[in-house]
This record gives sequence, C-alpha cells and structure tokens, in this order.
Amino acid sequence: MEQLTQCPICESSGFSEYLSCIDYTVSRETFKIVKCSSCSFLFTNPRPMQDEIGKYYQSEDYISHSGTKKGFINSIYHLVRNYTIKKKFRIIEKYVSTDVSLLDIGSGTGEFLSYCKNKGWKAVGIEPSETGREAAIKNYNLTIFPEQHLKELQPASFNVITMWHVLEHVHELKNRLKQIKVLLKPDGYAFIAVPNHTSFDAERYNAFWAAYDLPRHLYHFDKESITKLFEQEQLSLVKTLPMKMDAFYVSMLSEKYKHGKTNYLSAVLTGLKSNMKAGGKAEKYSSVIYIFRKMENGEWIINN
Repeated sequence: MEQLTQCPICESSGFSEYLSCIDYTVSRETFKIVKCSSCSFLFTNPRPMQDEIGKYYQSEDYISHSGTKKGFINSIYHLVRNYTIKKKFRIIEKYVSTDVSLLDIGSGTGEFLSYCKNKGWKAVGIEPSETGREAAIKNYNLTIFPEQHLKELQPASFNVITMWHVLEHVHELKNRLKQIKVLLKPDGYAFIAVPNHTSFDAERYNAFWAAYDLPRHLYHFDKESITKLFEQEQLSLVKTLPMKMDAFYVSMLSEKYKHGKTNYLSAVLTGLKSNMKAGGKAEKYSSVIYIFRKMENGEWIINN
C-alpha cells in the first residue's frame, strides 16, 4: 500500500480520518478516506500502489471494463448510458462544433468514442484496461492507446479532452492535469465528470455510498477542490452541469451495499430527493460535469 504524506492538491501534511468504506465490488477489504486539514480535500489513504491497483478492477461487476449486461442494475446502466452519450455529445457541441479533435481519456469499451467518431469527429481514446481497450477496438474499430501513450501524443493537438468518471482513478493527479494542459489547443476545453460527495445521496448512504468506490476512487471531489486543482494549471472553470441520472444508479448500488439487496423503490425515491435537494445548483447533484478552458496571457477565458 502507498501512504500519502501530503495532500494531493495543497500539499499540506495535516489530515484526519474522515470515513472507512468496504470494497463491495471485488475484495471486501476496508479502506479509509482522509480529509486535508488545510483545504478539506478528501482522498483515499493509504491506497494500492499503481502497479497493484489492477487487481481491484478484476470483476465482471466492474461494468466500464467488462461491459456486462447481467443483472437488472447493469441493464439499467446500459439503457441510461445510451441516453447520456447523446447528451454528452450535445453538451460538447455547444462549445466546439466544427473541426473537432477529441481525446477521451479512460474510454472504457468505447461507446462514447464510437458515437463521436460516427458524427464525423476525429476521436482518439486512452484506456489503461487491456480488456476494455480490446473490446473497443474489436467492436467499433477505434483508435485507442494504453495509458503510457499519453506522453507520445503531440502537444496542442486536441480542442476537446474528456474524462467521464476517470479523474478520480488517476494516481499521478497533478501530472495528469499538466498533460491535459499540454495536449489542449489554446481554445480547447476539458470536460470532466466526477462524483460529488456533498450530494444528498452521499450524505444519505454515508459509508455505503457506492460512488466512494474504494479503493478504485482515489479522490473525492467537490466544486471547490476540483476548481482549485485545475486553476493550478491555468485551466479555468466556465460551467458546471448536473448528471441527474447518476443519483438513481448510485442509489441502487448503495441500497445493495447497505442492505444486501436492492430496494428499488427506496433507491428511486432517494435519487429523486437528491436531485430535488440540489435546488438547481449543478454542483450539488450526485455527479457533476465541470467544463474547463485554458487561460490566455494570464487572464481567464470567458465563454460566450
């Protein structure tokens, strides 16, 4: 295990235990989340080393790699994914609609990347999982590279970089931000989706909240922490958008973790209440899309 001695964002050496969670997906081991005493950022500590984290993804239930449709919850996931892929495309299209060169980091089994490619975009993926990468190439004939290939891509070659529920998995967090900055064109956007631990469903399920997903999720963001992280690389926040469907899917899994079986009615009601409790504020939903853009000449870029 790797024991962090500094906060991944502010580098403070002071933090306290925040929560302990069981890995319900693979190992049944217990892991801890700590809270930075300086900036209040939450992160998993200690955590598996980068060369040992792979075993915690080795489960058919880890859907982004396996693509399994077994079980009602996984079937729901696939139905919702088809809807959200189109929605993600429309969101990006509002910012960059012509001559789109897209890099999807953590492209999984390739469904989002395939949709963008079929719409005429130049679309390239990065996927650490060999299983997910091979499925995407086989099923959709996509250009997808292993993670180490990030260093070989040409600087300023993409006007869109996406990470859909991926940033929270990255060991070398600040290095990844530097890579995004280098790879983005001057007018480029980064679309980053992450779970939000300040949502109602997170508070409702506490240690059973499925979106903590320890130890695969190494970091647990809110608006303040992710904005501070990106600003360190001169990437400015221009918009936050809610992912309303996530509250229902996460609540279904959380019900299963907490009670040993899924109470679908309770999960749906919790999802509805979570979305209502957000009060229309995107940063209060179960998951949030953050849209960032580069700073030009030391000044924030303002989206028109």
